[in-house]
Amino acid sequence: MQAVAAISQSALAHNLTVVHTHAPQAKVVSMVKSDAYGHHLDLITPLFAADMLAVSELSEARRLRPLTQKPILLLPGVFTEEDLQEAIQLNCHLVFHDLAQLAILISSKHPVKLWIKVDTGMRRLGIATQSLPDVLSQLDNHEHIQIKCIMSHFACADEPMHPKNIQQLDIFNQLDTKDFYRSMANSASIISRAKSHFDYVRPGIMLYGASPFTNIDEQLMPVMELSAPILSLKTIKAGETVGYGATWKASKDTRIAIIGIGYGDGYPRHAKNGTPVLINGALCALAGRVSMDLICVDIKQTSAKIGDRAILWGNVKLRVETVASYSQTIAYELLTGVSARVTFTQCA
Repeated sequence: MQAVAAISQSALAHNLTVVHTHAPQAKVVSMVKSDAYGHHLDLITPLFAADMLAVSELSEARRLRPLTQKPILLLPGVFTEEDLQEAIQLNCHLVFHDLAQLAILISSKHPVKLWIKVDTGMRRLGIATQSLPDVLSQLDNHEHIQIKCIMSHFACADEPMHPKNIQQLDIFNQLDTKDFYRSMANSASIISRAKSHFDYVRPGIMLYGASPFTNIDEQLMPVMELSAPILSLKTIKAGETVGYGATWKASKDTRIAIIGIGYGDGYPRHAKNGTPVLINGALCALAGRVSMDLICVDIKQTSAKIGDRAILWGNVKLRVETVASYSQTIAYELLTGVSARVTFTQCA
């Protein structure tokens, strides 16, 4: 018996539909970087219904190509001739975000489909806004380069009222993008800022059923259900402690379940006492520190037996955002952090 991450195909399809509902006029680029946000590229087939897919590594494009013929957006672009040729063979659209990439693109003897990323305030990847006219003049008339889209990225989209969102959108709208497609909206701005949708939207976390905001979004369906078996049951006497550091003490005689999952599987080490765990339909409370292979849970809210499976997240009663909040982190980190020793399966 071991931990299992079950990936719901119907939830993936539903969440992609939610994207289309929010941005009906835009084409969709499914963000499947970081192994589909930890969900495994070979288990997310419903997302291939999008217009494009986006990855952060050429190795991910390699893995995707046997699974789908949809165009792949390679977010870091390329810096070597070898990578350029492979990306072209894999039918990748390349992101150009740094002037250091210019020479290798101009030297291409094969067709290149290019997205130009402009830094409107994130101060991460992207060319300076004042560099765009010169870059366009060098690339737009190149016989082998086809500029497909001008893109940028919000720094504070998960805070809809943050003034930087309007500032960045204004800067982007002032760019002379000619007749090229435009793209700026991630999950948060797809939901909260319709004026940022433009021609392509780039949903990420919402596809996997988690909200980009601090509040739960009931429109989205959890995709990854992480579960693990109960390995043992014990009664802890009043005054006794549980786990490393003796951080949890029984105020009265308490029945606990020892569950076969820990930080070695990707369950958060910093989950606090009281973090909810779903057992047989009831929300129970984490008791004691998370160890490498095990957690202990107070099961006074339910009855259970050895072999019953506890759900750690991925149910409408217990979403990953809730566990992230108890662990002082974000859903992105939990989903991408599930380890290789967890068995991944596909479910309807």
